[in-house]
Amino acid sequence: MSTAVLPTYPHVSDSPRLRLPDLLAATDRAAADFLDGHYDHLLPPGGVPVDDRWFTRLHSDDDLDVWLISWAPGHPTDLHDHGNSLGALTVLSGALNEFRWTGDQLRRRRLSAGDQAAFPLGWVHDVVWAPSPVGAQPHQPTLSVHAYSPRLTTMSYYEVTDRGTLYRQRTELTDAPEG
Repeated sequence: MSTAVLPTYPHVSDSPRLRLPDLLAATDRAAADFLDGHYDHLLPPGGVPVDDRWFTRLHSDDDLDVWLISWAPGHPTDLHDHGNSLGALTVLSGALNEFRWTGDQLRRRRLSAGDQAAFPLGWVHDVVWAPSPVGAQPHQPTLSVHAYSPRLTTMSYYEVTDRGTLYRQRTELTDAPEG
């Protein structure tokens, strides 16, 4: 039985504060390690579910939280922020739609395999599975790697009011990338 070589991630001793480029590098490194099979032992028996959301933590310390997340059709995250944490993601396979609050409307962007996105403090968005291009296998889950710094501890959830403003519905303590 072989032992997986796990990636190293920056710690507070390496940098006084992780920044968005550090998080993009962490998701890129974890994505490469996942594609190289270093995290196969964390996948559920039978593989990633195709009809439900699934996630597992790849790394965690006080400064950095790294997650592998699968996205299935019909399972949005709801409009949310990441509390006091910066965030970033790298899409491994499939595609995602991100709906980001711009201050007066929701704006959509599509993220496909290989794309990255970073989320500064105050970023409010919803992330959902997106159909793959014609010719791809239909209804396959999308896989992405997410990183947060400091470690994700709270998420607030929002709704857009009839007046076109953002209203915070609730804030939850969390130890996962989903409340």
